[in-house]
Amino acid sequence: MGRAMGNSQSDSQQLDFHVGHLFATPVIAAMLPDAEARNQDLRQRILAQRERESSVSASNLGGWHSGQPIEQWGGPRIQEIMAAARQIAARSTFDRNGQPVDVDWAVRAWANVNEYGHANAFHYHAGAYWSGTYYVDDGGRMADESLGGEFEVMDPRGPGAAMYAPFLSLDDGAGGHTGASPIQFTPRPGLLMLFPAWLLHQVRPYLGRSQRISIAFNLRVGEHP
Repeated sequence: MGRAMGNSQSDSQQLDFHVGHLFATPVIAAMLPDAEARNQDLRQRILAQRERESSVSASNLGGWHSGQPIEQWGGPRIQEIMAAARQIAARSTFDRNGQPVDVDWAVRAWANVNEYGHANAFHYHAGAYWSGTYYVDDGGRMADESLGGEFEVMDPRGPGAAMYAPFLSLDDGAGGHTGASPIQFTPRPGLLMLFPAWLLHQVRPYLGRSQRISIAFNLRVGEHP
């Protein structure tokens, strides 16, 4: 419950009120087990595939974006990631009455390799319900924050939350830090993230001398009741 204080005699009593944080946007993070062995296998497969095919042009600003779906050449360990993504989506998706719903999620996934100066522009994924990322290699970012390469999401309300009085913030349930501000997440090997496909997101420029390797994917609604 919140409390408000008035200034006049009639308003001097404390008022009880409830703040409901509506229109929340879920951003889900999970650390998958056995990441070291899985990532070693995936790193080898991804770098080998990069030698076989040229990059496609999507949101990537430099770097390599695979064209052929990684589920066709990524080996059995890619299926572990997709199974985890489906499980998280199943537990985070409901019908309009708030009840669990059995959705046959169709998956499309691809690999990204960023080297020095490479990034991804703000974009969304039309035609999907959930989107996500799995990190194979953070390029050293966990040990050195100056290397960049952060994953960043945009406030879906746009500039409206800070347009009139940028020095003020609404009670957003997060200490007032999210109003019209992009939020950054640090990549970490083994980290799996899911978010609504309509949420604008980007990858900040990677400034390391290694390779930042990730797997991105979309979950589309296949068959549903």
